[in-house]
Amino acid sequence: MLRRYCLRNFSFIKNINHCIRNLTNISEPIRKEAGKRIKVQGWVKALRKMKEVVFIDINDGSNCKHIQVVIKKVDSPNNLSYGSSVTVEGEIGYAPDGKMEIKSDDIQVIGSGNLDEGYPFLPRKKYLDEYVRQFLHLRMRTRQFSSVLRLRDLASFALADHMRSRGFINIHTPILTSNDCEGAGEIFTVKPESQQLLNEMKKENQSMDSVYFNSKAFLTVSGQLHLETMARALSKVYTFGPTFRAENSKSRLHLSEFYMMEAELAFITDIKELAEEVELLVKAITRALVEKGMSDMERLNAQIPSWIDKDFSFLTHNEAFNILEKHPDQFSTPAKRNEALAKEHELFLVKYNDGIPLFIIDWPKEMKPFYMKECDGDSSKVAALDLLVPLVGELVGGSLREDNYDKLKLKISSKPDLSWYLDLRKFGNVPTGGFGLGFDRYLQTVLGITNIKDVIPFPRWPHNCSL
Repeated sequence: MLRRYCLRNFSFIKNINHCIRNLTNISEPIRKEAGKRIKVQGWVKALRKMKEVVFIDINDGSNCKHIQVVIKKVDSPNNLSYGSSVTVEGEIGYAPDGKMEIKSDDIQVIGSGNLDEGYPFLPRKKYLDEYVRQFLHLRMRTRQFSSVLRLRDLASFALADHMRSRGFINIHTPILTSNDCEGAGEIFTVKPESQQLLNEMKKENQSMDSVYFNSKAFLTVSGQLHLETMARALSKVYTFGPTFRAENSKSRLHLSEFYMMEAELAFITDIKELAEEVELLVKAITRALVEKGMSDMERLNAQIPSWIDKDFSFLTHNEAFNILEKHPDQFSTPAKRNEALAKEHELFLVKYNDGIPLFIIDWPKEMKPFYMKECDGDSSKVAALDLLVPLVGELVGGSLREDNYDKLKLKISSKPDLSWYLDLRKFGNVPTGGFGLGFDRYLQTVLGITNIKDVIPFPRWPHNCSL
């Protein structure tokens, strides 16, 4: 009924962006719409001039499909070209292959393509990702990247939809923060640019970095600590937004600004229960992409993940290293138990598990942050998990949180700015656990995109902050 309504009212719809999607999704029974007059707007993706007519493929970005427009050559504007933005009016018809088309008698060029004035992407030509990446303000016009953006939007919606179905409440955690959650020092300091303002606000014995807020402020590396406060009132909470890491890395898996989905649950005492929430989330988003975004996935040559209907596996940290130590010839750098897994180690473990994602649990305490809970029966380990997946390795990190007041007090005795965090264990305390999923890495995994810079609209990495 919605599609029928749209067809009958095209000339009255101001937001035309949905029209081509509706048109290309029309089913066989609605052929009686043939002959009805409609209006669409979009960009010219292909142009074929015949003896008497011109065939034009129009796309408006609402999906990866185009609609064919047929117009008499004498009625075609002289400045019509690939890349032009146009308004098309005409009657609905059907091509010999059965696909809907528009038999137009009126095409208006809104903006000319101007291909001869430096436009970097020519029709029917493929470009390397490194080349496309140089034009962040234009690359969304390529077919591949527009598909990535639609799938990113679909995955974002599916994430929120799934979390709501699981009873989680969305929390807008701050981007400006006074804490470094991970404690690794990979943080960006925030302060006003105006030196005049800083001089006006400066107080005795304060550094310029702490004048504005009376303490240092940073761009967030994680919303976890804020979520822990919320979980002790709302039980199940999550946040989804940008996070920032000041790492000097230009690798295919690292960005200075990236998107994280983080969740925190109260009343949880089993690391495998936390892992179940992770697995449900990853599979729910993936199924949504397969069910609703297959056309765009096919455009990217993305395959349906073989693991979508398989149970994720578990290995303890010790078991994982036992496997790695039996295959030393597979690595350029030997695996060491007291050091973090290298990317090649993570990917080998996934391959060893037949490409099925797996959780590594029960990590050595000295390798993980202060807030992780010690394992029952082994105080040298913490109840932590990493989810390893194909192509990117670690996708999710999480843990049960230390809920013992006295143990936590010893751990943060040197962190007076976290006294509030200790208070959480003093008043109506409950056990909690949580995890963080790298959203951009998730898209890499499912879409088979090698470089993380090619799944985010405007990537930032060291020495690059364009636009």
